[in-house]
Amino acid sequence: MSKDYEKATKILTSKDKFHIELGLDRIEKILAYFSNPQEKLKVIHVAGTNGKGSTCAILNSILIASGRKIGLYTSPHLVKYTERIKINNESIPDNEFANITQEITLAAEKNELHLTEFEILTAAAYLYFAKKNVDIAIMETGLGGRLDATNAVKHPILTIITSISKDHTERLGNTIEKIAYEKAGIIKDNIPCVISAHNAGLNIIKTVAALKNSPVILAQKESEIVHKINKNVAIINGQEYEFSLLGDYQAENLDLALTSLNVLTKKEIKTDINDIKAGLKSVTHCARFDYIKDLNLIIDGAHNPDGAQKLRASLDKLFPTTPITFIYATINTKDYKNILKNLINPCDELILYNFKRKNAVKADEIKKVSPKQNCKTEILNNASEIIRKAEENAKTNRPTVLTGSLYAIGEIYLEIKNRKKYSPVG
Repeated sequence: MSKDYEKATKILTSKDKFHIELGLDRIEKILAYFSNPQEKLKVIHVAGTNGKGSTCAILNSILIASGRKIGLYTSPHLVKYTERIKINNESIPDNEFANITQEITLAAEKNELHLTEFEILTAAAYLYFAKKNVDIAIMETGLGGRLDATNAVKHPILTIITSISKDHTERLGNTIEKIAYEKAGIIKDNIPCVISAHNAGLNIIKTVAALKNSPVILAQKESEIVHKINKNVAIINGQEYEFSLLGDYQAENLDLALTSLNVLTKKEIKTDINDIKAGLKSVTHCARFDYIKDLNLIIDGAHNPDGAQKLRASLDKLFPTTPITFIYATINTKDYKNILKNLINPCDELILYNFKRKNAVKADEIKKVSPKQNCKTEILNNASEIIRKAEENAKTNRPTVLTGSLYAIGEIYLEIKNRKKYSPVG
């Protein structure tokens, strides 16, 4: 990593930046200082509890296949901050990232604005995408929606709300209705909002949208994910398309993306069947049912009970009678008791991983609430031990599933990448 990048990282992880403080006042002021770059962009704004990243990835891939220049902003990152800000799947270069980060922090100091890490990154994304004149910027919220820094954009061309379930309840509320209200905060006057017809928060979304005269377009269940020999396919209206994202739960995200493309067509942003074919075949989304064949390892960042339940359903379909080794680690804001309850069967094996983060839950604490019946539980302390465990399992065809915190997954991704032969990341 370059010295410039390391310098930017020190700023972002400093004590006065590295925390969450919801609100739009600071981000709006810093963006106004830079002449509001977010309003010069055609923004697709995406919020939700689960499926945000996958829906963004599918849209991004298809729109790139159509020949457009697409900015993509996601979070968190796995290995480097620069992964969060991409144009046509290329991460922002280290030197440009460092320059923009420094430019923003100097402007903030000049204006006595105490920006958080996420606010600096969001401002950097809007500035970079405007500077590079992208055709469309796909912006994924970090937390919630109404008070999320990405919501500084006032005139997106489309909003999308993915699956809603309980997560971040300490900040967003402890009911689906309260959480849905926060997600609905991205809805803007007269701007269409795409949401699944089966979304748990649909009634709240419709109510907020009606107040803003925003058309609600419902994505119906039209897709099915089928795994065939050495090939994963999406069946859409009876037609098969090669689809590189694994996991049954991707069907709902695919429906949202395809419905969104139909809405964009009405805004003169057109795609055709060849763009969809190419986009679905090439789409990638790290740590979402990633499969590393040589390790027989599935990596999926299921970080809340609903995500864990969906992951388990996909695993049951692939391995109906096979015991699974789960490797799990989490941070202290997650409902890990119910996550493990939804994930682990008695015949499975559970490996708890102590990873390097201040708010990581110690493996001993997780073990106290982990499933007890016949489930063997072990604690490992570094990424090398995790990979060695997966290698041992692979020799006996036992599947290993790495899940939980994306920050923990990032540590192991880096170790896998360094070993070259297993590298799933660029």
